[in-house]
Amino acid sequence: MGEIVYSRKGTGDPLVLIHGIGHRKEAWNPVSDRLAAHHDVIVLDLPGFGASGQLPRHGRDRMDHLADALETFFAELGIDRPHVVGNSLGGAIALELAARGSVRSATALSPAGFWTEGGRLWAFAVLMSIRLSAFMPSAVAQQIARRRWARGLAMASLHTHGRRLAPDAFLADLRALRECTAFNRVLRAGARYAYRTHPTVPATIAWGTKDRILLPSQATRARTLLPNVTHVPLPGAGHVPMIDEPELVTRVILEQVRSA
Repeated sequence: MGEIVYSRKGTGDPLVLIHGIGHRKEAWNPVSDRLAAHHDVIVLDLPGFGASGQLPRHGRDRMDHLADALETFFAELGIDRPHVVGNSLGGAIALELAARGSVRSATALSPAGFWTEGGRLWAFAVLMSIRLSAFMPSAVAQQIARRRWARGLAMASLHTHGRRLAPDAFLADLRALRECTAFNRVLRAGARYAYRTHPTVPATIAWGTKDRILLPSQATRARTLLPNVTHVPLPGAGHVPMIDEPELVTRVILEQVRSA
């Protein structure tokens, strides 16, 4: 497996944060310090994303491969059954790990895998359009980065408050999306993916009420399929809710971890 790049801070029970497709570990910056006041927080770049190495090939790509990679990563760090939190793709991975029982608890923010076919096609179309936008000319990206309103408009599919992104963070997010090597492979795996099992450890699913990628109707579907999981709305938050509602997201995560 290629090297997984991560950062670590805080003390206490280990808590691993897992980003979504095309993103990077810095997606968790709005909440990581808050969480590190209570936990040993490990924030990683998934294989094939951010600064981490390539996603290994094991035949036909499957979501299981990312869960396998994280179990290996936990073993290499010497952490036994950490708490995990994931967003989007990372939320699906968190729930897969929860089904295996290889974590103590899972918090999934707008997790993939609860779509209908129409919902999946919508999500993939939006994700592909976001990926294509990352290849805009550098001069255009620089102009957008300088204007708060333009950053908000450019990131409207992901955030309700994308204007809060600093100019350098906006440009770094574009670069990470443009340069990630696993985007198409993970999207292909997602075309065959649905969450079909059940967590065997305490779990929470939290969904932004203004998610424009994995639409809030999927939260209703998740509630129906997993009635024994805690379900929490995130009012006013978009698909990547950490920047939109950092205090609320932090509270939801800590409540799940404390109750595990």
